[in-house]
Amino acid sequence: MTIFTTMSNRKSYRYLPTFIQGSAVFLVAAVLSACGQSDIDNSNGSPVEAETTQVAQVVVENPADNTDLLKNVSATIYKDANCGCCKEWIEHTQSYGLHSTVEHPADLSLIKDRYGVPAETRSCHTAITTDGYVFEGHVPAKYVAEFLQNPPAQAIGLAVPGMPVGSPGMEYQGQFAPYQIMQINKDGTKQVYVEVESAEQQL
Repeated sequence: MTIFTTMSNRKSYRYLPTFIQGSAVFLVAAVLSACGQSDIDNSNGSPVEAETTQVAQVVVENPADNTDLLKNVSATIYKDANCGCCKEWIEHTQSYGLHSTVEHPADLSLIKDRYGVPAETRSCHTAITTDGYVFEGHVPAKYVAEFLQNPPAQAIGLAVPGMPVGSPGMEYQGQFAPYQIMQINKDGTKQVYVEVESAEQQL
């Protein structure tokens, strides 16, 4: 992995020269233009916060041949009709074998409410497998498959809150921001399922 620029925390970001801060804001704005803020339930916070998000430019190798990873999995994906990053995520999961149908409900928040997606973990699309498991947002196919192989008894699924730069469907000029995949539990609680620290880890 080649790293050209890093913003690690709020304190160091404050002391960066103004032109560098401006570049970071431009990057976030450009990425979000691919999937507008309206695609996220209004109860969710800003998908990417430039002050606290580490952003690194990376070179990603081609993934291993895992095209059958989700070959026995079918899901219905609920999304906004105009969401480009949702389409990219669907293509990502289909490339790993997921069989999916897509629906465009008038109110996505009602779908998220129905399936118990906590407000703070919401993103721009919701996938429901035929077994009833929930995958909210830009969860890499690798972790969808891992979860489904051995679902924790207390869990209903996984979520990637917001729209992290560099997650599947949110690729932008080789940029990557580390993020957490959250496990959603039946009792409405959530916990960290995995910390994704690099683009390569998603493959």
